[in-house]
Amino acid sequence: MVPQLPDELLPKIRVYLDLLDHWNKTHALTSLAPMDRMEELVLDAAALFPFVRHLPAGTRLVDFGTGMGIPAVPLALFRPDLDIRAMDKAKKKMAFLRQVVMELALPNLTVLEGRAEDLPPQEAGAGTAKAVGSPTLLISWWMRHGLQGAPFWALKGPSGESEPIPEGWVSQIHSYSLPTRGARQLLELHES
Repeated sequence: MVPQLPDELLPKIRVYLDLLDHWNKTHALTSLAPMDRMEELVLDAAALFPFVRHLPAGTRLVDFGTGMGIPAVPLALFRPDLDIRAMDKAKKKMAFLRQVVMELALPNLTVLEGRAEDLPPQEAGAGTAKAVGSPTLLISWWMRHGLQGAPFWALKGPSGESEPIPEGWVSQIHSYSLPTRGARQLLELHES
């Protein structure tokens, strides 16, 4: 499966990428070349679209280690009826993300600056992370911020299936690929 980006999202995604390019020149937010950002950031985040499509309106979704808002920004654009919480401790990336929220008019995206261990519990009905920590670390954050039984999805590289899963949890691997970056995995975690 190759993730698909709905055409109606493209204008705002282009604004997001232009903002990232502008801010990156001053603040060094990412080492990704501009030509790689659409695929590595946005299209990779779109791998979550089939999973969040069926969440009830109003569901709170927490994105751990959001960085420049990936996957939080594409998710907020795709599902404007969700309550997206983008969490990260990096001050300059959170300043960028606040600007994105303002410029893209994303009232459903809240920026939470701080460590997952220190922020108040979010009582989220779904959770995400991209390339952040081991399943053990992600589950420890999710147990603090997620509702019992709520799904958690982690975007991983091709070796996600080799990471150990803590006792009491099960994982399901969903494989996909990016056009030039190759195989990826989405790790879906649930309490057993």
